[in-house]
Amino acid sequence: MHPIRLAVRALGAAALTALVATTLPSVATGARAAAGPPGAAAPALDPTAIDPSCKACDDFYQFATGGWRKKTAIPAGHPSWGSFDEVAQRNREALRAILEDAANAKDPPAGSDTQKLGTFYRACMDEAAIERAGTAPVNPLLATVASISDVKSLATRIATLQNAGVNDGLDFGSEPDAKDSSRTIATIGLGGLGLPDRDYYLKDDERTAKIRSAYHDYVAAQLQNLGDDAAAAAREAGDVVALETALAKATPTRVELRDPKFSYHPTPAGALSAIGPHIPWTAFFAEFGAPRFDAIDISIPAFVTAYDAQLAQTPLTAWKTYLRFHIADSYASSLPKRFGDASFAFRSGVLYGVKEQLPRWQRCSTATDASLRTPAGKAYVARNFPPAAKARAKALVDNVQSVLHDDIGALTWMGPQTKARAARKLDAVVKKIGYPDTWVDYSTLAIAGDQPYAALVRQVRAWNRARDVARIGKPTDRTLWGMTPSTVNAYYNPANNEIVFPAGILQPPFFSAAADDAVNYGAIGAVIGHEMTHGFDDQGRQFDENGNLTDWWTAQDATAFEERAQCVVDEYNALESPPGVHMNGKLVQGEAIADLGGTAIAFRAFQRTAEYRARGKIAGYTPEQRFFLAYAQVWRSLQTEEYTRRLAVLDSHPNDRLRVIGTLSNMPEFRAAFHCAASAPMVRKALCRIW
Repeated sequence: MHPIRLAVRALGAAALTALVATTLPSVATGARAAAGPPGAAAPALDPTAIDPSCKACDDFYQFATGGWRKKTAIPAGHPSWGSFDEVAQRNREALRAILEDAANAKDPPAGSDTQKLGTFYRACMDEAAIERAGTAPVNPLLATVASISDVKSLATRIATLQNAGVNDGLDFGSEPDAKDSSRTIATIGLGGLGLPDRDYYLKDDERTAKIRSAYHDYVAAQLQNLGDDAAAAAREAGDVVALETALAKATPTRVELRDPKFSYHPTPAGALSAIGPHIPWTAFFAEFGAPRFDAIDISIPAFVTAYDAQLAQTPLTAWKTYLRFHIADSYASSLPKRFGDASFAFRSGVLYGVKEQLPRWQRCSTATDASLRTPAGKAYVARNFPPAAKARAKALVDNVQSVLHDDIGALTWMGPQTKARAARKLDAVVKKIGYPDTWVDYSTLAIAGDQPYAALVRQVRAWNRARDVARIGKPTDRTLWGMTPSTVNAYYNPANNEIVFPAGILQPPFFSAAADDAVNYGAIGAVIGHEMTHGFDDQGRQFDENGNLTDWWTAQDATAFEERAQCVVDEYNALESPPGVHMNGKLVQGEAIADLGGTAIAFRAFQRTAEYRARGKIAGYTPEQRFFLAYAQVWRSLQTEEYTRRLAVLDSHPNDRLRVIGTLSNMPEFRAAFHCAASAPMVRKALCRIW
């Protein structure tokens, strides 16, 4: 997917927060300038966000958002704060009302959505019961680790723990076949690292070394929480870090993983013993209850071989310690407070500079939404997203799509053969807006009220894994969504050739019936264009209209695209924010291309509106000026330095400031709107332009 903020390939920083959701959910606290239900009236533009002391042509991010950033502080519990977080806060409050109503409902029917939501949320909120339960809910998992006696049983127990949602590597599941997306195949991916990226294990600079040392201490703390004495835990933590370092050396870089061909290796099931000779593959797959299959996509065969080598080379005692730690780490938020506190101190404190945890209700609202997606999603949209909002959003999407269609036809660097295929792909794009037309059936998931919270979490994880594995060998279910309806994000999925806009983002300041066209097109219009052009970025263009990985570009047109993409790579390699922290142009190129192309397409779509043609000013700004102000104000944010530095390593998106500076400095339309001189800082000398 290509979400707009981040996720498995999304538009920015918010998804990174989801990576630490066990202790730091992607929700917001603090200021509530737009209180009330999602979609409530909010100012189309925030005039107090503007910094009039800065010239628009010198630094448009400071001009458009400097006033807001001067008066705003990052609320406690967050590594960053911005427009996305403000909307997420309203959504979380809307969910809280739903969940508390469910939790207080009198005798709801067993198995009903209300019963499931209320039971899960209540169990999460009951900290006293969590303390009383102790580690009992995960003791069966710990006993599974204790039963390991040889390499064969080690490999099968790794599968057992995966079923319970433990991050232990050799990640088995299903996904659409990249070369035939109509069918779902078995896959083995990466995993097993406790730090956010391979580079944290391999780089030797002082900052990374300190993080690695803090991680060692965190591993030791969780082992102590499981009952090990301090001296033993410190020694064992060294074994865990050493094993993970070996796995990190076999893990490709994030830039390498951007190429879908790099991670596609369909392999006959009978050939697995040559890739991983120490793994009893039949027994491994049996642990998942997997259906029979003849071939499997091994995303990175070298990783599987390296993992297999560690099964034989690393002592069983070290492996057992590694698995025990990952049980504690994976369940930290649902176990007694000492586990959650240790996880928060490292994953949110050390890595992101956060000083205190979010309120319990926010963590539990996020956990319930993620765990009970259909029950929570249905309730959310029923209260907060009327059919009229979906219809208007679809009309805007259709307009942007039409403009992109015309733009492709007018490109001077693309030949007629590729243009015809590009138009065919664009016409075939599936548009998912607001919420699923077909909801996933949760009737077989029982949420009993007499279980501790961690037991419910384990049950949900096992249910989801079983659903995922059961898809192997079946036609691809193209109705599935990768985000919940309340999520403030959007994405493009190349395997389905689909753009997805959850109801959570279709509200102010992104989208509002009360806003003028300039604001809606500058905000949500640019988001729509962003996701749509992902189908033609360095990754998306490798998939055809049916979502199949195939080369449909002529060699000449592919070269022309790559030359234009290199302009974007070079631009972002040179950009830094904060000083000394450079973007990785190769890593962020897809998102930067989508930002630039999406905003340009949205502006042209806005030019088709009657409001643009009327040329009337609002609050002293022309229609085109309001378009660019809306775009910039969507990206207003504050971030801790730790968070910004982590994003530079992990995120395939430029940071929020550079998304504005890097995009608009390439747009002649922006220069004309604010009458910028050719020498102004917001005007690039050599413009990057693709769409």
